[in-house]
Amino acid sequence: MDPHLLRTYVTVARLASFSEAARALGYTQSAVSQHIAALEGDLGAPLLTRRPVAPTPAGERLLEHAGPLLLRLEAARADVVRMAAVPDRGLTLATASTAFGPRVCAALPACGVTLRVLPRDEVPAAVATGTADLGLVDGLAAPSDPLRLPDVAPLTTHGMREEPVCVLLPDTHPLAGRTGLRLGDLADARWLEAPDAGLPLAHLRAANGGHGFRPALRYEGTDIHALTALAATGHGLTLLPRPVATGVPGAVAVPLTEPRVVHRTELVYAGALQGASAAVAQALLEPA
Repeated sequence: MDPHLLRTYVTVARLASFSEAARALGYTQSAVSQHIAALEGDLGAPLLTRRPVAPTPAGERLLEHAGPLLLRLEAARADVVRMAAVPDRGLTLATASTAFGPRVCAALPACGVTLRVLPRDEVPAAVATGTADLGLVDGLAAPSDPLRLPDVAPLTTHGMREEPVCVLLPDTHPLAGRTGLRLGDLADARWLEAPDAGLPLAHLRAANGGHGFRPALRYEGTDIHALTALAATGHGLTLLPRPVATGVPGAVAVPLTEPRVVHRTELVYAGALQGASAAVAQALLEPA
């Protein structure tokens, strides 16, 4: 299967238009049509209806495979390019918002750094495809358990730190005076869905047997201050690492006591580290 044809197909399916896909890819509309026809001929199945432009059942199945396939091709190219890269070309660090903190700031060199705050699910792909040299991913886990990362490419991971987690409540909330809270008792509370800023509600459901935690408000962004402001003004609860949840004006951070889970941060990279990447990784992995 020709990856160029596959990329064209994914673009047409995403934009639901042959002409829009042609503009996005820099091809003529005729070339896009020829790519789709060639791919359909190769697979022996129609992949798109034309009016409206939409994937057929076979096309939907191909889309499930296409993303991981194209990502692995990009990762393979990046891995080879990385081997020939100039060691001191600078450093790009991709991080989830709650994985970044004072210790990371202290480990960065004085110049030549690009910092990219990304949705946590995008960090491994950024490292795999070479758009970042190092990645910091985080999530909710049992103590000492590694995080479950998407299988985007062969990556090396190292546990960096584990921190207690707290429920962030308005200081007027009936539970604000508690010394600890059980997650199961909060399954029916009003929650903030902020998958790219706080700890995702999916993690909470998994820790609570797969149910509860319906969102009252969804925040699509990576700004921790926006998330904590929403929690402090009563728009919903959120679960955060203790250092992030502590000291928020108008809010109280109550420790989560059950189940026994922690906020875990891991360092992610591909290949052998050199130059600034190696120095930063060494600083981050030293015992605190």
